[in-house]
Amino acid sequence: MSLSLLESSVLVQQGAEAKRIYKGTLHPNQPQVIFKHRFKKQYRHPTLDNGLTKSRVAMEARALMRCLRNGVSVPGIRMVDPTDGVLGVELIEGPSVRTVLGGGADGDVEEGDEDEDEAEAAGTDPGVGTEWDDYLSKNQLTPEAIMKLIGRELAKMHAVDIIHGDLTTSNMMLRKSSGTDEIELVLIDFGLSYQSAMVEDKAVDLYVLERAFASTHPESEPLFATVLDTYAEESGKAWPGIKRRLDDVRLRGRKRSMVG
Repeated sequence: MSLSLLESSVLVQQGAEAKRIYKGTLHPNQPQVIFKHRFKKQYRHPTLDNGLTKSRVAMEARALMRCLRNGVSVPGIRMVDPTDGVLGVELIEGPSVRTVLGGGADGDVEEGDEDEDEAEAAGTDPGVGTEWDDYLSKNQLTPEAIMKLIGRELAKMHAVDIIHGDLTTSNMMLRKSSGTDEIELVLIDFGLSYQSAMVEDKAVDLYVLERAFASTHPESEPLFATVLDTYAEESGKAWPGIKRRLDDVRLRGRKRSMVG
């Protein structure tokens, strides 16, 4: 059933980690969805490959469901087939934060981004040819406002112990909220996500995004500070522990850079 859906869909990207991204529909005349297919790795033993594929698809679906149930803005789940390695999620209509902030086309390599291809496929991002200053003014948005949206969603996600695993501005989409003209931020691509209450894991998640900002958005330090300020406000008592661990992670990262 799932593989027949892929046959009638359009292949958008050959992603990393043996994953293909398709756009299609579950039924005729219905809205388009994104199908993520984790296909078989021929070099891996079939039993091991099947087990890993089922586990990865189920884990991503559980992470999305946990976020949805707790008010985190993520794509809705449209279908799950762990046996065939297919996950269908909502198509997000809008640009990525990376594009709006002038970080280049979503096909370019971004530090810390394990699966850039899905970010390019998961929405209707028109690319760098659009006048994004007009987009910001038309929607009464500022870069600082976008940073606050990011901080808020990340705090909500970590509050329910979901670790994204691949936080970059390419994996954050902007769209108009249903029924209103307000812009909301949607976190996408939970292919490397997992559940953890460990402060270390949450700090590393933030550090990955910080490094992505530094490499993709020059002179972005003030912007990322706004992300952390909003995250701190939303996280409350949990923030001091995460902040201490984030400082430790930064220190370890600098030491690795010095060693080479």
